[in-house]
Amino acid sequence: MAKFTFEKTPLCDAYVITPTIFGDSRGYFSETYNKQEFHDNGITVDFVQDNESRSCRGVLRGLHFQKKNPQGKLVRCTEGEVYDVAVDMRKSSATFGKWYGVTLSAENKKMFYIPEGFAHGFFVKSESATFSYKCTRLYCPDDEGGIAWDDKTVGVDWQIPEGTKVILSDKDRLLPTFDRLDFFFD
Repeated sequence: MAKFTFEKTPLCDAYVITPTIFGDSRGYFSETYNKQEFHDNGITVDFVQDNESRSCRGVLRGLHFQKKNPQGKLVRCTEGEVYDVAVDMRKSSATFGKWYGVTLSAENKKMFYIPEGFAHGFFVKSESATFSYKCTRLYCPDDEGGIAWDDKTVGVDWQIPEGTKVILSDKDRLLPTFDRLDFFFD
């Protein structure tokens, strides 16, 4: 029996991954990563860093990327619920400039694999959320880039309920729009 279901998204090389849950009266067990099974399904990367964040309702983090050291990410929400978004920043890709979003939650246990060359962000839909991600490269603070979350060219529908105040970091408030970026991946 497969331990994961790999669902292709409309973005080239990005997948929504659902683990198989083995449950009984005690609770449940599932694998959250299996290198061989991921490789067998075309995700042949090595993860070198794990991160975790906790945020409150209304926090929007993103859209972020690293320029010289792009990070592929395997993301999941272990507590609460987020709307997770990736934007293809690879000029040579058939889906360049396109976005895709998926709800990740502790309940649905879905994961989102975002390859190197994408911008990434998420919006917290629940009272709070704990967000976990594996990265293919180490974080480099001097290598940061990003796109404004509300960029009209990309046009992400963040599924933000009407009347919700979006909470951004000071850094994210200053991110440029897609048409003003001075950097894209080849």
